[in-house]
Amino acid sequence: MSFRSLGDVSNNGLLIGDRRIKDASGGSYPHRYPATAAITSQVPLAGALEIDEAVAAARAALAVWREIPANRRRAMMGRLADLIRADSDALARLVTVENGTPAAFAAGSPRDAAEFWDYNAGWADKIGGEVISTWPAPGFDYTTSEPYGVVGVIVPWNGPLIALSQVLAPALAAGNTIVAKPPELAPYSALRMGELVLEAGFPPGVVNVVPGGPEGGAALVRHRGINKIHFTGSGATARHILGAAAENLTPAALELGGKSANIIFAEADLAPAVDWAVAAVSTLAGQVCLLGTRVLVQSAIYDDVVDQIAVRVAAIQPGDPFDPTTRMGPVISEPACDRILGMIERAKGSADLVVGGDRLGGELADGYFVAPTVFANVDNSTELAQQEVFGPVLAIERFETEAEAVALANASEFGLAGYVHTRDAQQARRVADALEVGNVWINGFAGKPVSIPYGGIKRSGYGRLGGRAGVQEFLQPKNVWTA
Repeated sequence: MSFRSLGDVSNNGLLIGDRRIKDASGGSYPHRYPATAAITSQVPLAGALEIDEAVAAARAALAVWREIPANRRRAMMGRLADLIRADSDALARLVTVENGTPAAFAAGSPRDAAEFWDYNAGWADKIGGEVISTWPAPGFDYTTSEPYGVVGVIVPWNGPLIALSQVLAPALAAGNTIVAKPPELAPYSALRMGELVLEAGFPPGVVNVVPGGPEGGAALVRHRGINKIHFTGSGATARHILGAAAENLTPAALELGGKSANIIFAEADLAPAVDWAVAAVSTLAGQVCLLGTRVLVQSAIYDDVVDQIAVRVAAIQPGDPFDPTTRMGPVISEPACDRILGMIERAKGSADLVVGGDRLGGELADGYFVAPTVFANVDNSTELAQQEVFGPVLAIERFETEAEAVALANASEFGLAGYVHTRDAQQARRVADALEVGNVWINGFAGKPVSIPYGGIKRSGYGRLGGRAGVQEFLQPKNVWTA
C-alpha cells in the first residue's frame, strides 16, 4: 500500500486574539500521523503563560461581544457556518491527518460542524427571561438569562472539529467568550476553525485556541478568570478537572465516556441491529464514546447474531485513511494500541474470541492498527463488559428475558446511551424508560441531530449539549424585583 502525502500542516501556532504564537512556554509536541507514525509537525503547546494571555484576551473581548446586537452575532455565526462548508475539503484533510479518521467519514465532519453553528445562530436573538407573578404581594418581578462570562473548553482528540463546534456554538450564542484547548494529539482542525472564526468577523479574543497537554489544561481549569468549564473526555481526567475547578468553585459540565448497551430482542429486525453492532467496531476504530460496544442478545437469536456480526467484522479491511474505499483506520497512538491489546489479552481468559484480537502487521505495521475484534459469551462483570475500551472491540452477551436485559444494561457505572432493537413498540418504550442513560435510540442509530439534548448520567458526566438545553447550559438566570 502506498500511503498518500499529508500535505502542509505547519500553520499550527496557538491562536490568541488575532495573534499566532509559535514559541510557547509549554514546549512542543511531535504530532504523529496515526496511520504511519510519521511526525507531521512540532505542535506548540500552551503553558501557564499562554493560558493567562488567552484568558485576558477573552475577558477583554467579553464586553465587546455582549454589546454587539444579537442579530449581528447571529449573522456572524451563520457566516462561520458558510465558511466551514466552503473550507470543507481542507478541514476534512486535517481531520484525517490529526487522528486517522478515514477520508470517507472525515468528509462529513465539516458538514456536521457547520450544522451546530447554523442551528445555534438561531438562538442568539431569542434568549430572554420571564415575568413572575408576585401576587398578592405588591411589586414586579422578572428574570433575565445572562452568560457566565469566559468559558474554558477542553475537547478530545477523536473529533475536535465537531466537539468544538457543539460547545462553542451554544456558548457564543449565549453571549460567552471562549478559551478552547484542543489536544496535542489532534490540534489541526480546531486551529483552522479558529482562523475561520476571525474571517467570519468575530472580534479578536472572542475565541482563542490554545493546544496543550496536561500543563495547559491544569492552568486553564485553575484560572480565576474562567467562569465555567466544559470538558469532553475521560472520567479519569474529569476527576482531576473537578478537583482543580473546586479551588475557585468554578462550575463545570462534563461529557464523558460510555459502555453503551445495544439490546437486540428476538422480535428485532436484525439488519439494523447488526449494522449498528458492526459500526461500533469500525467507526473511528471504535473510538467514539456513544457507540454500542456492549451487545446484549436474546438467547433465541444469539448464535445467529454472533455469526452475522463475526462474518461482517471479519470482512472489514483497515487501511490507508486517505483511500476513499477505507472504512476503518488506525487508533490514535502507540500507547492506545498497547492499552487496547492489553484489554484484549486479559479478556481471552473469560470470553470467547471470535474475530481479530491482535495488532495488524505487513504494510500497516508502522501505524497504530488494531484488528477489528469480537468477543462472545462475555460475562457482564468482567473488565471487557464494564470498562470502556475505546478501540475496535465488541463484547457480546446473552440474556433470556426483558427484565434481565435491562438489569444487564444498567449494571454499569456508565450512563451515556442505550440502543433497543425490537418490533414490539410497547417493549421498546418500556425498555427505553427503564434504561439509566441520557440518550436512547430505538431500532437504529439516526445520528445525533443538533436539535436534541445530548449528554450522560452516572460516570458519563452531566450537562447537556444540543437543542434548547445546550444553550441553557451556558446561561444563568438573574432575578430582578421592583417594589
